[in-house]
Amino acid sequence: MAMWQPEENGLRQILQLLKESQSPDTETQRAVQQKLGELNNYPDFNNYLIFVLTKLKTEDDPTRSLSGLILKNNVRAHYERFLPEVTSFIKRECLNNIGDPSALIRATIGIIITNIISKGELHTWPEVLPHLCGCLDSEDYNVCEGAFGALQKICEDNAESLDSDMADRPLNVLIPKFLNFFRHQSPKIRSHAIACVNQFIISRTQALMVHIDMFIQNLFFLAKDEDTEVRKNVCRALVMLVEVRIDRLMPHIDQIIQYMMERTQDTDDTVALESCEFWLSLAEQKVCKDVLSPHIERLVPILVKGMKYSEIDIILLKGDVEEDEMIPDKESDIKPRFHKSRTHTNQKHDDGEEGDSDEGYDDDDSLSDWNLRKCSAAALDVLANVFHEEILPILLPILKETLFHADWVVKESGILVLGAIAEGCMSGMVPHLPELIPYLISCLSDKKALVRSITCWTLSRYAHWVVGQPHDNFLKPLMTELLKRVLDANKRVQEAACSAFATLEEEACTELVPYLSFILETLVFAFGKYQHKNLLILYDAIGTLADSVGHHLNKPEYVNMLMPPLIQKWNMLKDEDKDLFPLLECLSSVATALQSGFLPYCEPVYQRCVCLVEQTLTQNFANMSQPDQYDPPDKDFMIVALDLLSGLAEGLEGHIESLVANSSILKLLFQCMQDPMPEVRQSSFALLGDLTKACFQHVRPCISDFMPILGANLNPEFISVCNNATWAIGEISIKMGADMQPFVGMVLNQLIDIINRSNTPKTLLENTAITIGRLGLVCPQDVAPLLQQFIRQWCTSLRNIRDNEEKDSAFRGVCLMIGVNPGGVVQDFIFFCDAVASWMHPKPDLKEMFYKILHGFKSQVGEENWTKFSDQFPQPLKERLIANYGLPSWIDWILSFAKLPSFLDGLGPHWGGTGTAPWVQKTASGGRDGEVALTILLRIPHRPKGPKRHIGRQGHTSI
Repeated sequence: MAMWQPEENGLRQILQLLKESQSPDTETQRAVQQKLGELNNYPDFNNYLIFVLTKLKTEDDPTRSLSGLILKNNVRAHYERFLPEVTSFIKRECLNNIGDPSALIRATIGIIITNIISKGELHTWPEVLPHLCGCLDSEDYNVCEGAFGALQKICEDNAESLDSDMADRPLNVLIPKFLNFFRHQSPKIRSHAIACVNQFIISRTQALMVHIDMFIQNLFFLAKDEDTEVRKNVCRALVMLVEVRIDRLMPHIDQIIQYMMERTQDTDDTVALESCEFWLSLAEQKVCKDVLSPHIERLVPILVKGMKYSEIDIILLKGDVEEDEMIPDKESDIKPRFHKSRTHTNQKHDDGEEGDSDEGYDDDDSLSDWNLRKCSAAALDVLANVFHEEILPILLPILKETLFHADWVVKESGILVLGAIAEGCMSGMVPHLPELIPYLISCLSDKKALVRSITCWTLSRYAHWVVGQPHDNFLKPLMTELLKRVLDANKRVQEAACSAFATLEEEACTELVPYLSFILETLVFAFGKYQHKNLLILYDAIGTLADSVGHHLNKPEYVNMLMPPLIQKWNMLKDEDKDLFPLLECLSSVATALQSGFLPYCEPVYQRCVCLVEQTLTQNFANMSQPDQYDPPDKDFMIVALDLLSGLAEGLEGHIESLVANSSILKLLFQCMQDPMPEVRQSSFALLGDLTKACFQHVRPCISDFMPILGANLNPEFISVCNNATWAIGEISIKMGADMQPFVGMVLNQLIDIINRSNTPKTLLENTAITIGRLGLVCPQDVAPLLQQFIRQWCTSLRNIRDNEEKDSAFRGVCLMIGVNPGGVVQDFIFFCDAVASWMHPKPDLKEMFYKILHGFKSQVGEENWTKFSDQFPQPLKERLIANYGLPSWIDWILSFAKLPSFLDGLGPHWGGTGTAPWVQKTASGGRDGEVALTILLRIPHRPKGPKRHIGRQGHTSI
């Protein structure tokens, strides 16, 4: 078959186009893109591109490479439409020219090869890997390097395909081949070889694991290599091996640690950064403390040294520019932000399930996302969490020297160190804080902006301790100075101060109420001062303040101060402006806090939110119907609008009724609840629950449509969706009363599955338990028969939450269910008693319900049995029950009579047990001795246990 040849005129056109595409002129670029689109309609256009890349050596390398990159884009976009003869020509030319004399051309050819393979072509291009492997043995350096470059890209982009049976597991040949090149005379080849093998460490690929010792020996051989790329790849390999095969490193761990300490100080920053990752990986291993203890005294100063800004860092950060507040932000400086959908949690927890991530070791966003300074600080942070106060004798002398150093760069790094160790060394730092906090507060006035900004962050790390001290000592001076920095003339400091103040707000909560006027004056003044980027952070600080102080914000003077600038921004922004996201989030928190104080502003805000939801749904429908003509919408607009509507419903309560009555929100909500995007459904169910509480008369007609959707979303794979659906069902139950009966069967089995799943997050467990209790409150006859299937987990889920209305309604429901089916609680009665004892101040009628259940059991079994085993009972629980219900020893008798092996173990650590006892002993026939015996004695009809129910599937949780 004759080799394809280009037409001279066509080739000239394409070369002209390639030259024009390198022009900086925007119009020329647009014309080139249009022409390229047209040329893609010609079947052999891609032949011209590969011809220019591989054959036209009279052209300069950038032009040839550009031709190849356009071809690469075409492969990605529509390789499936290439004619077979075009595909064959491209493949052949790539393999024949992999050894081009130009490194740029070789690299471009490698990129095209890996993109073709990424299209699933490994099994239809069987010669590609054998050919490249054969090239590795070529005496021509260019051929060997070109093939290795291509193989490295293939390993990076197609690691899974290379280890599949469909391709006959080529790694079984490739890995030993790569290992043979670790000692090649060319550093570039050595680097390629390590980089190829490194792709298969984390996945524990079997082809590598069988050669793991040889791989490690080769790494040790290359440890002192003079080439930067080789050292970097060696360090990268060791970091990953710590994670997946530390057992093979243990015989050499001391030498490896010493080596990585040297490399963390490497003169090349990229090698130092790669090495510094080692300490983050090692800190996650159980052996960390044991293996690192002999070296920690040397390692800590190395990490501290890495936390200093380099000269290049300072230039990039414009560290010499102290006042820049008047300079508008570039749009490229503003990172895209993503809305976090509303999740309903039980009102107040004793402990939080989600922690804050404080890994903003500084605010040098204009540097790369990850650098040696940040990595060193992160490493010190995690090691402080491993060694705790044990590293302070090493660190304190360093801190004394750095914190008060005359060179601001050194001083700044000392302040960063102090922030990095805050979490891990807090108890050891407490004696020093009365002296250090005032010093840090004074550093907020430092003449260098970078010192002021890092001081904001470090102080935020100690906010919890500050809030716990007398206000005049630390909180008031810190708040005063931090608010001055909110109005700093430097934008970086403004940003750091705003973020730090938001952290302080979360820690202090209502402790800030006496200072609200001063705080609001400052934050409102910042509205007129901030440029675009920091304005978005200011919204967050105001929203956090509203969340923290709640209804205390609802005073006319505060409302009149805060709302005008927010509404002014609201009116300025167009519906398609993404700055609406943080503003809507902020207004959601403000509306919830202000309650009736938001009434004057609610109607236009409500109408616009409904409009945003409607527009998004309309655009989504258009896109689904005609995807070629309409782009898909950004659903975040709809999500933030739904969340603000939730905030309005929660804050305004019944006042929102007329707005709902005169809008189509419930029809729109019906569509949102069925959206394929989980975050949309999550926010929809939150709004449904809030509207149910605020104006149920408008929700009620839709219940028969809504309930099947809610039931279908009780899927723990989507934790937050499931959580909000569960909560909404509970709220609907309370409003529906006995009319809930037709819908109980739609949701009850799923809820029981969720509550019995292992690893269900705390918030979902609590909301599930409350909703089951509420269903039992309104339909006890329907839920009580299944009581035995959920009562134990129900009790343990709710024993740790504070007294509140949701807990109250759930416990009333369980009491009614016990009344209907007392046998359902017998074998787990200890858990019910424990849950009852968790109440601090139950309402009198609820307390009476508890009393009747407990004394009902007592009267059934008689006084003698009742008191027989009281000496065994845990003292704290016994005291609580004696004080509240006059029952000294009822549970001891139940446990002993039921032949339970160790009831203390079942109770868990709060009463001195382990929570591990198998509560019910089975007889040889498979029956339940304890349950049957108790049932007979208490004259409760025994109900045989029903079939085992399916346990739900797993889900996820968030920050």
